[in-house]
Order: sequence, then structure tokens, then C-alpha cells
Amino acid sequence: MQLTIIGAGNMGGAIAQGLFNHKSAEDNLHVAVADISQEKLAAIAPYCDATFTDNAEAVAKADIVLIAVKPWLVDIVIDTIKPVIESRCPIIVSIAAGVTINHLLERLQASYPIYRLIPNTAISIAESMTLIANQNTNDEQDQLIGSIFEKLGKTLFIPESLMNAATSLTSCGIAYALRYIRAATEGGVEMGFPAAQAKEMVAQTLIGAAQLILQNDSHPEVEIDKVTTPGGITIKGLNAMEAEGFTNAVIKGLKASLI
Repeated sequence: MQLTIIGAGNMGGAIAQGLFNHKSAEDNLHVAVADISQEKLAAIAPYCDATFTDNAEAVAKADIVLIAVKPWLVDIVIDTIKPVIESRCPIIVSIAAGVTINHLLERLQASYPIYRLIPNTAISIAESMTLIANQNTNDEQDQLIGSIFEKLGKTLFIPESLMNAATSLTSCGIAYALRYIRAATEGGVEMGFPAAQAKEMVAQTLIGAAQLILQNDSHPEVEIDKVTTPGGITIKGLNAMEAEGFTNAVIKGLKASLI
């Protein structure tokens, strides 16, 4: 099976690298990458089976075509590959932000099995939260696409109407989580730790917090209650953060990034 990624930028390259590092021999998945930049292709070449500068040539034998270009380039890419893929009817996957499935189908002028995905940059280390919307697909195809991206983190099929909100929570959300790490690291430095130590402590603490609610399938407040003893220092810290608008700031930030 051949997966062709069109676009070797940050996300396209991350997907290729993630699949290279986490696929097994049993997958029988060959990854090709196309881009007009020879420099980008040279950087990604060690992580894929073939590289192309010509999009049409790249998709000629593709079973899955993954469009990983900027939104304003999507129509150009589709117009380039459409004559080549018409006879094959491959699965079409797009990670272009804001480009709807209906827009893709209208441009393709055919009822291809099509997926719209929102991964995040942690996909390169197989820790992405990837949201998937689909149309004209069957159960076998859904299982295939799900299994490919499960290698790169967690996946969740959602209605396309929620994709923009999902972008705020998971794609933009990476930046929001990193901003917390930066802020907490700076706080650690103020309290006397070297920056590198503070950063490691905060990052590992976030990993632990996330795994507590994922592995225990619990609500955050349940885990918070375990460390907020009456009159203790944790509740004092939480209340001080809330007094500065912590929860409200997070919600406002999410809503501000809603497309």
C-alpha cells in the first residue's frame, strides 16, 4: 500500500517521520513524499521510501493521498493530481486547516472516500491527538485510516462541524500547554532552580497529570482532590491562580482561536 504525502513542510514531514519510526514490517506501508523544494525533500528522504518534485508523478500509484499543504495551495494541488487519480479513486486525506470536505469534493468533482484530519505537531514523536472527520467512506477504510494514525498518537472520529473547535483544543492546544510550561519554568527559576531543571520538572509533571486522567479515565477534579488537603498549600496555589483568572483566561484563549 502506498501513502503519498504532498507537502514536506512541518506537518507533512512530521507525519512521514512518525510513520517511519513507528511502522512495522507487517504494515506493508510505503510512504512517498512530494514537494517542490529539493531542500525539504533532502531533509525528509531518510524517513520515506521515495521522494518526488512532481505531484502527479507522486500520486500515480498511490492508494492514499495525503494533502499537507497550506490551505491556499489545496486547490492548485487538486487540479494538478485530479487527472492522474481519476481512474484509481484513492482515499483522499487532507490536513489543511479550514478546508472543508465539501470544498475538497467540489474541487475533485467526484465522490472520493475522503478524510479531513487535525493532527498536532506531537505527531512526529507519536503523541498526537488526531481528530478525523469523514465522508463517502466505509468501515474498512475508517479502520485503515484510524490504524495508520493510531501509530502516531491517539485518534478520535468526530463530526466535521466540530473540527474548528477541535483545532483550538488540540492543534492550538499544544502551544497553550507549552506556554504553561514556560510560565511554570520561569516560576521555578524565581524559586531557585536552574532553568533546565525547572523545565524538566514541569514537563514531566504535565506528562504525569495527563496520564493520570487518561489511564484512570477520571475527571481532572478527582485527581486534584487527591492533592488538595484542607488548609494545604495546593489549594492556596489553585485559589491564587483562579483569582488571577486562570480558568477564564484558558476558555477565552480557546474561543479566541476558534476559526
